[in-house]
Amino acid sequence: MDVRIEPSWHTALSDQWNAPYFEELARFVRQEYSRAEVFPAPGRIFAAFDACPFDKVKVVILGQDPYHGPGQANGLCFAVPEGVQPPPSLVNIFKEIRSDLGVDTVPASGDLSHWAAQGVLLLNSTLTVEAHKAGSHQGKGWETFTDAVIDAVNRRCSNVVFMLWGSYAIRKGQFIDRDRHLVLTSPHPSPLSAHRGFFGNRHFSRANEYLAGHGKEPIQWL
Repeated sequence: MDVRIEPSWHTALSDQWNAPYFEELARFVRQEYSRAEVFPAPGRIFAAFDACPFDKVKVVILGQDPYHGPGQANGLCFAVPEGVQPPPSLVNIFKEIRSDLGVDTVPASGDLSHWAAQGVLLLNSTLTVEAHKAGSHQGKGWETFTDAVIDAVNRRCSNVVFMLWGSYAIRKGQFIDRDRHLVLTSPHPSPLSAHRGFFGNRHFSRANEYLAGHGKEPIQWL
C-alpha cells in the first residue's frame, strides 16, 4: 500500500503496510472519512511520525484516542493546535512539568510540536476517532499497528524513555525491555486520576537525567 508517512518510519514499519489487518484497517478508515466527521484531518493521521523520524526518537509518550471535539486533534497525543484551549489532561501535564522543573513559565500554547522536533514521539494507540464518539475506532486494527510501532522502537533503538500514564498505557507497554530502555509509569494526568500519583511523578526531570546519562540532549519541555 502507498502509505504517506515519514520515510524512516515507512521503512521501519515496512512489514505492516501489506499485512491483512492493515489493509482491512485502511478500508475501514477510508469508509469512515467518507461517511462521517472523523478526527484528525486525513493529512494529520501520521503527524506524530512525520514530526519525529524513527532514528530521532528519544522519548515515547503514549496516549489512547485522539480528541473527539472539533478543532482539537492534530495527530500528536495530548496536544492541540495553536490557539486551541489546552484540555484538562494537558493542563495537568504542564502543571507537573512546572513543579518538576521548578519553573514558573506558563506555556503559551498546547501545540507540542516543539517536543516532537526534539525527539518525542507523541503516539496515540488509536490514530482516528469519529467526532463526539470517544473510542469509536478502537478494535479496528490501530492497536495492532501501534503495538508494532512500540515494538520497532523497543527492538531497534537504545536508551529511549517511555512515559506510560494510566493502566491502559501501562498494559500496552508491558513488553518493553526495561534493561534497554527507561520505562516510567504513573496514573493518568486526567483530573480524575492526576492526584493519585501523576502529580509528583517527576517524569520530565527523570527523563532528562536518563537522556543526559546516555549522551543524549535533554528535552526542553517548556
